[in-house]
Amino acid sequence: MHMTLDTRSLSRIAMAIACICLGAVAARAQEPSPATLAVARDVVITKGATGIADPLIHGVIESVKNSFLPTNPGLSRELNEVATVLHKDFDNKRTEVVDALANAYARHFTEQELKDLLLFYKTPLGQKFSKEEPAAIEEGFSRAKTWSDGFVDVVMSRMRSDMQKKGHSL
Repeated sequence: MHMTLDTRSLSRIAMAIACICLGAVAARAQEPSPATLAVARDVVITKGATGIADPLIHGVIESVKNSFLPTNPGLSRELNEVATVLHKDFDNKRTEVVDALANAYARHFTEQELKDLLLFYKTPLGQKFSKEEPAAIEEGFSRAKTWSDGFVDVVMSRMRSDMQKKGHSL
């Protein structure tokens, strides 16, 4: 059982990790109230961000399993069996991921802002935004990479030219 993640899943995992890290960075801020955390959790659920929990949990389990395979190739069947059990045993971990995301939101938005976001995500536009945002982010990353690839050539050429003027050939 070899795991592959599509770009959308990887994008969601990256967003989840970024959100979780943002929560850690913002630790200097005051602890959010239980009411703020509850609204933040509703925002996370309503906006559909819970969809990143399963690929994240699955990805960690598969990554750990795959880290053992190169040095233990004869244990492939047994490692797959254990991974299957872990997927079932750790199914409840999605709540922890959702709580981590909610905590990050609660640290960056006031309770009223979260209530306003919740109202937005319940509108048709908010629901469309939730559905289309991952694709828009994925496309944005792709376009940014294309731009970056072209920009590398411009910078490389300029760097060589400027260094040549200084008597250095790169």
